[in-house]
Amino acid sequence: MKTKNKIHPWEITSESVYLDRRQFLLAAGLATAAGMTSLALPGQLMAATGDLESVQGPYSTDEPPNSWKDITTYNNFYEFGTAKDDPYDNAQEFRSQPWTVKVSGECDKPGEYHFEDIIGPHTLEDRVYRHRCVEAWSMVVPWVGIPLGDLLKRFDPNSDAKFVRFKTLHDPEQMPGQRRPVLRWPYVEGLTIAEAMHPLTLMVVGVYGKTLPNQNGAPLRLITPWKYGFKGIKSIVEIEFTSRQPHTSWEIANSREYGFYANVNPEVDHPRWSQARERRIGAGVFDEKQPTLMFNGYAEEVAELYAGLDLRKNY
Repeated sequence: MKTKNKIHPWEITSESVYLDRRQFLLAAGLATAAGMTSLALPGQLMAATGDLESVQGPYSTDEPPNSWKDITTYNNFYEFGTAKDDPYDNAQEFRSQPWTVKVSGECDKPGEYHFEDIIGPHTLEDRVYRHRCVEAWSMVVPWVGIPLGDLLKRFDPNSDAKFVRFKTLHDPEQMPGQRRPVLRWPYVEGLTIAEAMHPLTLMVVGVYGKTLPNQNGAPLRLITPWKYGFKGIKSIVEIEFTSRQPHTSWEIANSREYGFYANVNPEVDHPRWSQARERRIGAGVFDEKQPTLMFNGYAEEVAELYAGLDLRKNY
């Protein structure tokens, strides 16, 4: 899946309205203490300027992306409801600014960090990726984000940091899905420190050249493109470095079906369906499904993370 193809502006965004580079920096959360301190509100455009002419996402696929409509109206975000259109319908008034993230655990720089501080001073060239994403379906999504490992290193995790635990906001007033016991709220997810530090793993702040929409996990969400969608925790408010494997929400809900490692493995069936083939969102109901690729096509990059691990038992 890794390519070296140049990504052109028209491949990143279908919008015809462009903002200048400074507006992009503000909207993407690249504000610094040197004077750029305000952020654009979620939903406002981020830039798709001529700077994108030279942008090349290091792990971007050359497959064409799904449409803006596909990506923003067909979602799993149970905090806003379990139907695929519930997040779009129920998240429009969600307040994602101002935003803070608590960092704790096995690190030397714990604390409460504002959104601007979490994102930090990354360049546009660090931010353009087009990953294939798999949940119960597959999409190709032009995410805008930074490598999660770059973010985590700023908190100086120590040698006891073996795992990273993430937590979603718990706010039933804003998130109507949390008023029902679908899962144990708040939602919790986790990665090994090696998975979290891998350059494919992203902390995402945008999509399709725009600020990340509420229904897609604004203002901060995780993307681990060789894993299933329930590793894509959204609206993150806590990051904890821990020495022990965290108990995640889907494991707690149904450990028989949802294991901690949760890799895309076409050779291991889900207890209720085969995972050998997948259907791309946007394909017709009569179109043939395509073979599911090991690690979602990123085996060359990530297989070494699981050397010696039985992925049938550790699913």
